[in-house]
Order: sequence, then C-alpha cells, then structure tokens
Amino acid sequence: MNIWIYILVSAGVSYLIRVTPLVLIRREITNRTLRSFLYYVPYVTLSVMTFPAIVEATQSPIAGTLALLAGGALAWRGGTLLQVALACCGVVFVAEMLLV
Repeated sequence: MNIWIYILVSAGVSYLIRVTPLVLIRREITNRTLRSFLYYVPYVTLSVMTFPAIVEATQSPIAGTLALLAGGALAWRGGTLLQVALACCGVVFVAEMLLV
C-alpha cells in the first residue's frame, strides 16, 4: 500500500511543477534578467546531469576528468562530434592503461 502513496505523491508533485507556471504566468515575460535565466536553464540542467556521469563512467575518476577536459578543449577549438568522441575514448584508454 505504501508504494501507491509514493506514486501518487510523485505524480502530484510532477503535475504541480508543470501546472504552476501556466496558472501564475499568463502574459509574456518581459524582464530581461528572467528571460536570460530561463533561456539557459535547459543547458545547465543537461550539464549537471551529464558531467558527473562522464567522470564516474570510467574505472578511475581521473581518467574521466582527463577525457572531459580533453573533449571540452577540442570542442572549444571547433572539433566535430566524431573527433571529440574519439579523442575522449583515446584519452580514457591511455589514462586507464597508465593508472590501473
């Protein structure tokens, strides 16, 4: 019986999170700061979920961190998705060979 209470509470909270902005905000948001904040929320949320997973996906967190840094640097310099992915895999492979 407890599982059904948990499911109902979870559904209620999820519903309220989605409905509250629709009920409270009925006109276009004109505040420049708030619009800027809302623009970046999806990117920040994705980053917060992805970056820890990158570091923890390897046998050694050091290898994951090195791959994250290498991939970030290569992407910053204009590398394609394939180049970044291959470089990260290579960095993890070499780092884990040396560390483990």
